[in-house]
Amino acid sequence: MLTLLESGQVDEANQLFDRLLTTPPASQDRVARASALIFRAISAWRLGRTPLALELAAEGWTELDAGPIEGVEAAQSIGRLGYLLDVVGRRGEALQMARRSVRLARDSGDPESLAHCLQRLGGGLNLIAADADPANRRDYFAEARTHLEEGLTLVREPRTHRSLLGALARALAGLGEFERAQELAIRTIELSRETGYGWGVCVGLWVLAAVRRQQGDPAQSKALLLQAAQAAERIEDTALMQSVGMDLAEVGRQLGDPATEVAALRYVLAASQRSVDTLREGLGQALEQRRFAVRQQRLALAAQQAAARDPLTGLGNRLGLEQSAPVLLNAVVATNRIAWLILVDVDHFKNVNDVAGHPAGDAVLRQIAKLLRQECRTGDLVARWAGDEFVVLLAAAPNDLGAGVAVAERIRAAVAECDWALAATEGLRPTASVGVATGLPELDVLFTLADAALYRAKRLGRNRVEVHSEPGALSTSADAQPSWPA
Repeated sequence: MLTLLESGQVDEANQLFDRLLTTPPASQDRVARASALIFRAISAWRLGRTPLALELAAEGWTELDAGPIEGVEAAQSIGRLGYLLDVVGRRGEALQMARRSVRLARDSGDPESLAHCLQRLGGGLNLIAADADPANRRDYFAEARTHLEEGLTLVREPRTHRSLLGALARALAGLGEFERAQELAIRTIELSRETGYGWGVCVGLWVLAAVRRQQGDPAQSKALLLQAAQAAERIEDTALMQSVGMDLAEVGRQLGDPATEVAALRYVLAASQRSVDTLREGLGQALEQRRFAVRQQRLALAAQQAAARDPLTGLGNRLGLEQSAPVLLNAVVATNRIAWLILVDVDHFKNVNDVAGHPAGDAVLRQIAKLLRQECRTGDLVARWAGDEFVVLLAAAPNDLGAGVAVAERIRAAVAECDWALAATEGLRPTASVGVATGLPELDVLFTLADAALYRAKRLGRNRVEVHSEPGALSTSADAQPSWPA
């Protein structure tokens, strides 16, 4: 997605991002989840979706704060978070984040990750140097140069290599090493144009403009800055638009060219819509407030989850389902999807308890829970409703009219084909009757319909799937017979 943005394909990037938002982060690992959330936050910011960007960033930041972190993914996540802090005006914290990401990447032993984090740190120092007073500017450029040159000794991945070249060219221009800065800038532009990498083209032009200006050629500098500003606008990089626009305004004043100053002002104002100090401070405070709110929500949720989980199977219980179902059902409505409810009942479960004993009955319930987890997706809600009855609530695409039926049949077959020897069921082979319903996205309605279908499955012989039938609705049943007498 960021590749589309950097090549100026904003509409395509928006469409891809909309599709991505409908899919929750798949990994249950805390750092991986944080990484996905922060990546989405950067994408939202670059697409101009500021409130959503802050929401996603706060959630990802909270995940990272929940405990110790290490490794490549942690380093990348911290680095991306630093970028976001920079664009909302928290430059000091952003620099700390960039330094921390370098430490994490160095500890991970992964040279590609370290090179990427060094590029972020060096690029951030370049931007600080551009805005710093002349007395401190050289120190920032010098530190940036050190990090970027180290990064170039490590990297093999083409995109990071281009970014390091462009950032190093900027640092060298700031240090007055114009010949090498120009050489690297031209190389950055050539490599970036070959692959449609807009950021690299923009930075290369910006560096060449700085070199021409220092060499006493403001007219050529103006031409290059105009191209750089257009490139920054195309990829919607507000930080670059701001820096290039300010340089363009200064060159316009040097040339006594009011038209150029007006053009520069347009770019600066466009960038400043999200980056003036007042707005930046407000966004930074909103991020802090949201981060605190998310943390409090997590603490409250942890307490609720303890009360909403079945201790025998580890699944959610009835309370847990009633708490979680509205979220899924609201998402069903918002995304025009279909809700399915599957009600699973263990056939003749009383026989297991009576013949094999309650420990065997508990083992059967735990195995049923395991099978449900295997046959359902991460986003599906699975719960032990009561006794030997389980519920699955899921959402499916509107054109997938048999999704719930297919899941139900997989569950029934998995129970029927399970090796129950380890459960010590005294030769009994548990099966399951399953009722399925789809309709109005309301838990009570779906449960009533699925319960009626389940009753029909029991009445028609058990070990089968029955679906709530309406005119035109799908229905199916298994042909298998119960594994013990009725």
